[in-house]
Amino acid sequence: MSKESKESKVYTWDQLFSRRQFIKGTVATAALGVGATAGIGLLAPEASLGTDNPAQTSADGTKFVTTICEQCVWRCGVIAKVENGVVKMLEGNPNHPNNLGKLCPRGNAAIETMYSPDRIKFPLIRAGARGSGLWRKASWDEALSYTAEHMKNIKDKYGAKAMMFNSTDNLSQPFFEILLKAYGTPNYGTQRSLCFNSMTTAFLYTYGTPQPGTDYSQCKYMIFTGRNLAEGISNNETQEMIEMVAKGVKVVVLDPRFSKTAAKATEWLPVRPGTDSAFFLAMIHVIVAEKLYDEGFVNKYTQGFEDLVTEVKEYTPEWAEKKCEIAATTIQRIAREFADAAPAAIAHPNWRTSNFVNSFQTERAIAVLNALMGNWAQPGGLIPDQEMSTAKLGVLSHPPFPPAQGIRLDGVPWQYPLVPLAYGVIQTMRDNILSGKPYEAKGWLISRQNPVLSVPERQKTINALMKLDFVAVIDIQASDTAYYADVILPESYYLERYDGLIPIKNKIFIRQPVIEPLYDTKSSLMIYKELADKLGLGEFLPYKDEMDLLSQQLKPFPVSLEELKSSGHYEVKNFKEDHSKDFEFQTSSGKIEISSSIMAQMGKKAVPTWSEPPRPGEDQFYLLSGKTAQHTQMFTQNNRWLLEVFPVNRAWLHTSVAKKIGVKTDEDVVLESEVGKVTIKAYVTEGIRPDCIFMVGGFGHVSKGLKSSYGLGASDSALHKTVTDPISGGSALSETFVKVSKA
Repeated sequence: MSKESKESKVYTWDQLFSRRQFIKGTVATAALGVGATAGIGLLAPEASLGTDNPAQTSADGTKFVTTICEQCVWRCGVIAKVENGVVKMLEGNPNHPNNLGKLCPRGNAAIETMYSPDRIKFPLIRAGARGSGLWRKASWDEALSYTAEHMKNIKDKYGAKAMMFNSTDNLSQPFFEILLKAYGTPNYGTQRSLCFNSMTTAFLYTYGTPQPGTDYSQCKYMIFTGRNLAEGISNNETQEMIEMVAKGVKVVVLDPRFSKTAAKATEWLPVRPGTDSAFFLAMIHVIVAEKLYDEGFVNKYTQGFEDLVTEVKEYTPEWAEKKCEIAATTIQRIAREFADAAPAAIAHPNWRTSNFVNSFQTERAIAVLNALMGNWAQPGGLIPDQEMSTAKLGVLSHPPFPPAQGIRLDGVPWQYPLVPLAYGVIQTMRDNILSGKPYEAKGWLISRQNPVLSVPERQKTINALMKLDFVAVIDIQASDTAYYADVILPESYYLERYDGLIPIKNKIFIRQPVIEPLYDTKSSLMIYKELADKLGLGEFLPYKDEMDLLSQQLKPFPVSLEELKSSGHYEVKNFKEDHSKDFEFQTSSGKIEISSSIMAQMGKKAVPTWSEPPRPGEDQFYLLSGKTAQHTQMFTQNNRWLLEVFPVNRAWLHTSVAKKIGVKTDEDVVLESEVGKVTIKAYVTEGIRPDCIFMVGGFGHVSKGLKSSYGLGASDSALHKTVTDPISGGSALSETFVKVSKA
């Protein structure tokens, strides 16, 4: 068969991942065992799988290569053990501050992801109707030319604004953003509005920085709301939280569910969903009324305190008890304990708090509570933005970007004037693809993101993809979104590629390949570069290859790339942390704004205030969703090692609810919201409020290319309705209510 006829052959997903296709034994089989990987897929690895990267090598030829994990966004340091070109073990790098030598379950399972039979092994172009699962193999030149041609046609016919770009937090994201700015579109989406828009906007408009750090090591009192560090693992922070608990530090957790973090806490408060702000406003009431705040700090570094005093007069603990269902005496006691521990007391900024329309006000109350404690830049308190005390990489020199034409499809800023441009509102972007307003979208380039499974109302997202003229996806496996693409550009796995360098304080770290790519894949750095070249935009990404780019980033430092590769990191000599601007707040007033100037200008309540959240109707329940320690968002559910320890998500039901509908653990139940219905196994427990149902996200994949996870569990995005906070743009996921019945 000729090369041309081979590449024009049409494959189904079953054929692409068939156990009978081409490979009977591979390096991957040797790594994972014959039974686990028989039929690794269509394209065999290259014969030589060694790497020429300098690394520590033992006498028997075993190499130990230092790199950076990407099983989640935390970027932990990894040392890979490589034998004869096969990755045998991953261990935490003790010299890396993000994990201090330890790896979480996801990080330990990265070997399976790399050797997975479901890897996309070469570029694919759709060969049937969109979503039909019919594909043909393409060369990189054809796939990139195909992508560039469609993007050029869209730009020529409809303008650059008709093309959307989406990515998520990763080391290549800055270069993806350069590509989209060079193309000229205003339409850029991230995952932020599905996660922590309310937190970052609230702290931005209070302190002038979107996400301050937290000093766990010296903290004496911590309150968590919407931050489940024992399951939503942020490696070194999770370690620090556990050390806090071991030392006897008072840890209070507000959560409707008895999470693993709640189990570690000193005190668990099963707050009614959406009413956290009542709890914090009442704490502020007590602290103000009893003059427990840091008067010197408030007078010197804040503005708007008197407005706050007036606002919180009515927010008594007794008032809050009726709202949040936490006893007034408990609220009063915790307020006093918290103030007594100040300034080494933190109400954590949290992450996953964009769950109600009033979540922005919750986060504003948390931000202001911290200010009243005077804990800014104090031992055991909030840590200012560390950018001033982080080494600066060399930057690429490129021409000015063309002006972006047209307003954004996600409503920023014309519909959401307070949402930063870099955040966006992805759910509104999706809705406006469907509505065709304020103009028609025609194309979507998506890198390392899976909107089909992450954005509320999954079917709406699929419908939006079906409406577009062109969809291109960059990923390592056939995500649910990739399943509906026109072209898939396969990225090399993190153990096979370089990414941009990572500065952390006075150290520079490198992600580098520990083996050469197993398949015909490329790093995203090269995908963006080669696509830019074909679009006639190569001057905006002025590097020849990854080595050239990394060398440019290293220019400010007296270290060679080879030296960095060998050691894994470089420590900047005589580096001095700069704390000179710790108290120069980037707000309109130059102070911590208890009363926000920007909020006042926009006609919004300038101080934290109460906003009543909706309640479920009769026979309805709050739908809560969250994380587990064994999986990362929508990414790792196809990892067979992780599926062994967490094989499926289940619906947490309170025992009283389970008894009423007559179900036991692991029996099927039906959850139904106003936008969807799923069948899922029950988990019956006392560890959840009777008015709530909880499910871990990331299951219920619709892509048949994910052979191990296809059909497992249920997707929360099939149930969540689209509700958006008009201030922060956050997706109010928990304003979805469901009914439950026995299947």
